[in-house]
Amino acid sequence: MNGTLYVVATPIGNLADASSRALDTLKAVDLIACEDTRTTRTLLARYAIATPTAALHAHNERAASAKLLALLREGKDIALVSDAGTPTLSDPGAALVALAHRAGVRVSPVPGPSAAAAAFSAAGFSATGFLFAGFLPASGAARKKALAALDLPWPVVLYEAPHRISETIADLAQRFPAREVVVCRELTKKFEEVARLPLGEAGKWLGAPHRQQGEFVLVLEPGEEKRPEGADAERVLEVLLEALAPSEAAKLAARITGAPRNLLYRKALERAK
Repeated sequence: MNGTLYVVATPIGNLADASSRALDTLKAVDLIACEDTRTTRTLLARYAIATPTAALHAHNERAASAKLLALLREGKDIALVSDAGTPTLSDPGAALVALAHRAGVRVSPVPGPSAAAAAFSAAGFSATGFLFAGFLPASGAARKKALAALDLPWPVVLYEAPHRISETIADLAQRFPAREVVVCRELTKKFEEVARLPLGEAGKWLGAPHRQQGEFVLVLEPGEEKRPEGADAERVLEVLLEALAPSEAAKLAARITGAPRNLLYRKALERAK
């Protein structure tokens, strides 16, 4: 029989955030696959967990995943953890999880801390959801291009490293000058800071020397929902349906108004009935 792959969320800073279920799982499995074994051993030592560890990181993910899958097929239970938070969110591990699924190995999440969820909960932006965009591209040109795609009507959660945070904030302020941003620094750690402020003021806030260190999570205020410019999409669709089949009418109406083609096609089918 195959073993089970447990995807275990671990603390993002404060080790006291480890759940009892996560700790029980780490004690019970045969092996823990870690992004960095040295980082994970700090957690294991805190709770006197002696389970063996193996490295699974961005540089060995393919080879390590194959070896771990072989162990799972032998009946071994394995826990997958990242350095902090929920695995596979801007961290390695997705390749192993995908291999396990394809091989018919049971995958079981052990939920818990997530920097993205923590930041969103402390942001105070009223929304039914958010977009997790992870890390933006490192180069300035690519980063600005990526930001253009994030002009959305819901909050956007970003991760950023300390050596790039000032540049990213400057690019955000240039692209979205009228919006607010929530800057979360060192979440759950001793020097945690959570500040909500206009993007135009965020650069000055970051200018304090002690704020040039630590891990950052940003939550960008949602933009306004954009409506198709020009002619009303449904009115255009209605006119086109007088001469075209639903699929062609929806396709042309989408090109004219910018409205989603799938949505217009559903409306066309409803009208056809």
